[in-house]
Amino acid sequence: MNEQPAIEVRHLSHRYGARLALDRVSLTLQRGGFNALLGPNGAGKSTLFALLTRLYRIQQGDILFEGVPVDEAPRHYLGHLGVVFQQSTLDLDLTVQQNLEYHGALHGLSSRQIRARAACELEWLGLAERRHDRVRALNGGHRRRVEIARALLHQPSVLLLDEASAGLDIASRQTINRAVRSLCNERGLTVLWATHLLEEVAPDDPLIILHRGRVCARGSGAAICREQGIDSVTELFERLTGAPAA
Repeated sequence: MNEQPAIEVRHLSHRYGARLALDRVSLTLQRGGFNALLGPNGAGKSTLFALLTRLYRIQQGDILFEGVPVDEAPRHYLGHLGVVFQQSTLDLDLTVQQNLEYHGALHGLSSRQIRARAACELEWLGLAERRHDRVRALNGGHRRRVEIARALLHQPSVLLLDEASAGLDIASRQTINRAVRSLCNERGLTVLWATHLLEEVAPDDPLIILHRGRVCARGSGAAICREQGIDSVTELFERLTGAPAA
């Protein structure tokens, strides 16, 4: 069994002018597991995602994929990465199928591969009957499922989700959270789930708490609570960040 972390972040810092958005952030993602990144709004989660997805250039520190700095093999790294951003990037005027076909073509998949994989992912996410509907006709929860299907189309080994449940109702949030967790159990996918909602984090999840651009705790939620002498992740979050639990 490969014990090496899927992704390792070492002493990562990032500035917007004079403002320090990330301050020497270090973390590892458990391979084949659901990793939770918890932090209040403005903690630096989206900046971290922009660096992990190479939207931003690394200013200071390192990101390693399977032990290799991503700057040394960026195409290899990005080819193994699936991403769902906080802001939707679907084309609302295209159908579900057309959105997936466009994404698959960008990854160099053949039409045959795209059709087969799209059918599989949409069936698994309960959207097979909506594949010819325009995205504009879907509700928020269904659009998020389409984005997850799109992110999985090229069969990545790592899936990054930045506030994937933002703006959704409770039932939709729970459905998407369960679906993503099943990817870890059934496919061995490594997941980083960024959220400010405590209800989306289980006590035994590998947990990173980010606040004001710094990692203030990491480990399983239950273990950190024991170390801190408190009873719940909710209390832990409020103590470390000073923010009320959402």
